[in-house]
Amino acid sequence: MKIVDSADWRDQLSYETPYRVDEVIPGDPARCAGCPADADPIDRSALWAVKHRHPTNHGGYVRFYCADHLPARPAAPVAPAAKAAARRAAPRATARTSSPQRTTPANRADVVRAMCPDCFVEVSAAGECGVCGIRI
Repeated sequence: MKIVDSADWRDQLSYETPYRVDEVIPGDPARCAGCPADADPIDRSALWAVKHRHPTNHGGYVRFYCADHLPARPAAPVAPAAKAAARRAAPRATARTSSPQRTTPANRADVVRAMCPDCFVEVSAAGECGVCGIRI
């Protein structure tokens, strides 16, 4: 047996884009997510459906809003090409010098780091063990 995600009407919606609820899914009057809980249901033709991102559910979640509580659309993100061009145009702050003290992968392993005597893990630069909390 193969388990797959089911086809759902919410999968057809774009994130952070308002849609009329009666055009997306017909049905009985519904409540606005921003109105008080004791407010009367509103006709679906007067409600907007907005799909929001969710931190743990890749499908997101959909909320219904009246015109008074409809969230503002987020600003358009900057195109990745524009970010790369700005990064290339910025001057480099690092100077290239040939120094005998350069760290290479071969001599990085030779560095002795502080270890917790109880947990046997490397302690932070502040000298505190992240597991048991003792200061070294």
